[in-house]
Amino acid sequence: MTRFVRWYGSGPLHLLVLIASFALTGYAMVRLFAVRPLEVAIWFVGAAVLHDLILLPLYSLADLSALSVLRHRATDAPMVPWINYLRVPAFLSGLLLLVWFPLVFPLAVPHPGDTGLSDSVYLGRWLAITGVLFGASAVAFALSLRRVRRAGRGDESQPAAGRGATP
Repeated sequence: MTRFVRWYGSGPLHLLVLIASFALTGYAMVRLFAVRPLEVAIWFVGAAVLHDLILLPLYSLADLSALSVLRHRATDAPMVPWINYLRVPAFLSGLLLLVWFPLVFPLAVPHPGDTGLSDSVYLGRWLAITGVLFGASAVAFALSLRRVRRAGRGDESQPAAGRGATP
């Protein structure tokens, strides 16, 4: 087993999941290309160009900006890696916006019979979901910071061995 892990770089379960995901992707590609090959090819090329040339530089710049603004804070308190508490809700909010932007910004042809909702509710709901995501992330960060601070104080409040501490 150690030879396999050394050769492959991970365990056999990882390889099995990777093969299954490639098989599922291949099946989906065959099915999609059988129906509309030109549209699927255009969509894949467009998605790759949009991601690599526009979105990747934008979110990399946003990430570097957040890191540089908040990096120079000197403090004596114990530090918690905070950037993922910002990245995760921003990613999820951006993903929701990417999927639902025609409804969030009223660009879609209205279909009130499908949902029974007017087009005006989607922006408020996306903003509410974004607020909840960042709020939950802030609470998780606060709990993590509290745990780290308690652990830091717990080490100082423990009596040292040999100073009259009883077992």
